[in-house]
Amino acid sequence: MEHVAEAVEDADSLLFMHVRGVNTFISDSGVMRYHMVAEEWDILNGTGGSATTWNFYKGLLMERYDENFHIDLYVQSDTAYLHEQHLWELRGRVTVRNVKGDVFRTEELFWDLNKHEMWSYQYIRIVTPERELEGTEFHSNEQMTKYFVNNSIGVFPITEKDNEQEQDSVATSEDQPANSSK
Repeated sequence: MEHVAEAVEDADSLLFMHVRGVNTFISDSGVMRYHMVAEEWDILNGTGGSATTWNFYKGLLMERYDENFHIDLYVQSDTAYLHEQHLWELRGRVTVRNVKGDVFRTEELFWDLNKHEMWSYQYIRIVTPERELEGTEFHSNEQMTKYFVNNSIGVFPITEKDNEQEQDSVATSEDQPANSSK
């Protein structure tokens, strides 16, 4: 009896495409929407006619453009996966910068292109010009402008002007008599 290995039947175990040194633009309806840079890009076929999976094992840098070709979202991660052409899974050192310049750092981030939302259940740190915020269980819109952070702590600087207003209100209340009668 001969020892023969079984034939490979599952298409998901075979690479459909392997590319090194990726620097590409992706358009939607003829309009440039994304710029992607990656050291390696693997595409795996899905089984039974299901959608493909894109793997970026050595990192991904992606910029998203608005209708005026300005960068409105910057995404960088150590490893990235695009499942079924609509769900990004970003892992490792994930950094996202939105159009306002707010910077989000976490170890894991999911981005659903169909629902237009992002989320993470890992620790996240958000740095804006006004404050710093840390927490877990992060949910956001796709633009990363409206977000919710659970179990949060933060640093909110107080300017001297805010401090002066607080002292003025205290001084005003001290000038009032405690018990005034008519």
